[in-house]
Amino acid sequence: MGETWARARAWAGRHPEVPDGAVAVCLAVLALMVLRAEPATDGLVEPLREPDALVVVLTLAYTLPLAFRRRHPLLLLPLVVPAALASMLDYPPSTALLSGLLLVYTAALQCPRRQSFGAFAVVVAAYLVATAFDPYDDRAASTIAGGGMFFGAWAFGRAIRYRRAYTAELEARALRLEAEREADVRTTLSEERARIAREMHDVVAHSISVMTVQASAARRMADRDIVRSKEAMAAVEETGRAALMEMRRILGVLRDAERPGDSLAPQPGTCDLPDLVGKVREAGLGVDLEVEGGARPLPAGVELTVYRIVQEALTNTLKHAGPARARVRLCYGPAAVQVEVRDSGRGASVFPAAGPDGAPRPGHGLVGMRERVALYGGSLSAGPGSGGGYVVNACIPLEQVSA
Repeated sequence: MGETWARARAWAGRHPEVPDGAVAVCLAVLALMVLRAEPATDGLVEPLREPDALVVVLTLAYTLPLAFRRRHPLLLLPLVVPAALASMLDYPPSTALLSGLLLVYTAALQCPRRQSFGAFAVVVAAYLVATAFDPYDDRAASTIAGGGMFFGAWAFGRAIRYRRAYTAELEARALRLEAEREADVRTTLSEERARIAREMHDVVAHSISVMTVQASAARRMADRDIVRSKEAMAAVEETGRAALMEMRRILGVLRDAERPGDSLAPQPGTCDLPDLVGKVREAGLGVDLEVEGGARPLPAGVELTVYRIVQEALTNTLKHAGPARARVRLCYGPAAVQVEVRDSGRGASVFPAAGPDGAPRPGHGLVGMRERVALYGGSLSAGPGSGGGYVVNACIPLEQVSA
């Protein structure tokens, strides 16, 4: 029902002469009915002319053209105003005043201020001329009442025009802000992908270096110790498979040129989490680290992803949570590794505001974390915890990593 009404309004906006034509016809019928009614003779100072064919033509002239009032409000003035004025001079009371009010309101709504005020002045001047020849003895009251009504119609039209302009500006600003936000997210996403590519490049380069050393050792031991040589080649095969999987993951990711001063140190992993937690504690945030399940070596890319998620989550807690404590839980499962960072700070207040579609707007840190987890087919959730605070939870399936 709402969609049908919206479509009807849009169609009426594209064809304003249809609803305006209906209003004009209604005004014409009402005016003709008023002409057929017996006029009041109390207070007359001059006799009135009986309705004839001329007044019918005049009535149609000041009512039916209003069907085009929104398309040509100023062009209707030379036609509507003289016809309405002529019908008000010697004939019984009519609906000419309603047509004038509608024309003044439309001019105030559709035209710039000076032009609309000019239309208001023309219509008011014509009304003053008509009241000057009013056959009734209450001319002063009619003049004041009519002038007040015309000014009210003009002021109301201007207020509606300003309101529409203000609303349109707000909508345009919202669209601009949304476009800027999307562009900012795309830029952040591109930068994060480039960063991931650089780090994964270091991981793969390390694996290839290990393969080279192991292959060299296997070649030297091939004649003396065939068993150790086979073990070295098996290690080469395993490392090569891991490096190949990492290479497949970073294919298609745009990699920026290496910047001068990039660190050549090994990329961090889960074994570096205690050091990270210690640094955060020194910064003033109480952090507890819990490891569940049998700790075991993970693929280098997964190790790096887990470390970056914990690093980003704790950094956000330091920035936004206020006085709080945090808990990092790393769980080694048989088919997946799960990492959870939970704090006791202002969870709801730091949760990203909802967008126009009702979905939460991710921050730059969440964009990067989701990219890293999605690289391994995992899932990530972030938001206020059920008991307060903020929770970041990531799950990376190891079966897909080793497939």
